[in-house]
Parts: sequence; C-alpha cells; structure tokens
Amino acid sequence: MVIDFHVHAFNPKVAEKAVEKLQAQSGITPFTRGTAEETIQRFDEWGIDKGVLLSVATKPAQQRVINDWCAQQDGGRFISFGGIHPDAEDYEQEIAHIKELGLHGIKLHPDYQGFMIDDERMDKIYDAIEKADLPVIFHSGYDCVSPDLIHSTPERALNMIKKHPKLKVILAHLGANMMWEQVRDVLAGVDGEVYFDTAFTSMCPDELMQAIVEKHGADRILFASDCPWDSSYLIKEKILRLNISEDNKDKILGGNAERLLGLK
Repeated sequence: MVIDFHVHAFNPKVAEKAVEKLQAQSGITPFTRGTAEETIQRFDEWGIDKGVLLSVATKPAQQRVINDWCAQQDGGRFISFGGIHPDAEDYEQEIAHIKELGLHGIKLHPDYQGFMIDDERMDKIYDAIEKADLPVIFHSGYDCVSPDLIHSTPERALNMIKKHPKLKVILAHLGANMMWEQVRDVLAGVDGEVYFDTAFTSMCPDELMQAIVEKHGADRILFASDCPWDSSYLIKEKILRLNISEDNKDKILGGNAERLLGLK
C-alpha cells in the first residue's frame, strides 16, 4: 500500500479561499484547489492508495470544527489526524475528543501557531499527547509565513526530543524544510520513535536525501508530498531513485506508516 503521509484538504466552504490565500503567501501554484474530492482524483492519477489528512487550528476556537470535519473524512482514501492549538485552555479535553473520534494523530505547526518546538510551555501538551498514545506531526524548518524566525530548527527539535524521549514524533519536510544539511549533521540518527516525512522535498538534492535516509534509517522515513503544494508522483519517483533496497523503498512508501498507525 502506498500512503502519502502529508496531504491537505479543506472543508469545501473554505477550500478555495484558503488555497488562494496560501498561494498568495507562498507564490506556489497548487496541484489541487484544496477539496477532498480533487485530492482523491490526484491520488488516482499518481498511484496513491491513501493519504494522511492534516489540518492546522490557527485559533483555539477552530479546534472542534476542524477535528469534527477531519473525522468525517476519515476512512476510505483518507487517514485523518486531528489538531489542537497550544493556546487553548481545553487542550486536554480536545485531545480526548480526538481519541473518541478515532483520529490517528495530532498536527502542530509551530510557525502558524506561534510557539518554539522546544518551548517549556509546550511540555504539558506533549505529555498529554504522549499519555493519549498518539503520534504528533510537526511542521519543521522554514515556512514562508515566518521567514525570519524559524520555530522548529533541527537544534530545537533535538532539544524537544531529548525532553520527551517516549513521544511519537514525526518531523515533516525530511526533518526541517530547506535545512537538510543541518538535519543530516545534527538530527538524523537521533534515538527514539522519531520519523521524518518527505513532504515538499522536490528541491532537496537526491544525494542529500540519500545521506539523511542512510543516517536516520529507512525504518523511520515516511513518504509524503504536502499536496497540494507538491506532487505525490514527483516525491515517489525521488524515493524510487534512492540507492536502497526494494524492501526499504516499500517501507518508506507505506510499510512504515502502516506500522506506526497500527494499520497492519
């Protein structure tokens, strides 16, 4: 099974507006208009069986609406994660709600949500996520919304991991977007249940991806695209070019995700 671990789709009421705003911020032409239906069409074109659906609560009040909508999409072609906001006083109740909905993990975005990944104020939230036995995926590295202040550098991510060694962590964008040399030197190979996804890595040189995969281990790499902002097909082809065994390619393209999410 081929699983894209990092895709975005929006409630159809806001999808077009949301994608237009993000396109204006990033200057990137999207591969879809942000709807679940069009994302599934792309899956069919690109040879993707399932995608992990990720949404970000940019305000505390958005948590419940986003999580309930993501739960409606779960099943079929989507494996939905929930989201919480660090400033929400009811984050523990919302984590419990995410569990009740049967969602498979939690998405946090340090840049959009205004926190450093190793900030002490986040410790209680990470502890609550760990207690709920849910994996947490972070945007990591550069983001156009905060180009002059990177909230999750490899060094800061390493600090957080050392403080929370039992937390199931996924660092998107191969450890840190556009900071792959630092990932290779500082973060790759860290102990723990720490995964890197490959979202938005079309610009990562093949030899640098190869070095990170070799150092971190193919068992802890998750195929991902960041659709609609990158192409699942292009990233899949990039993984197939890696100088690793076919078994390890299969793990990256879906086997690791199935194991992490308890799908097999």
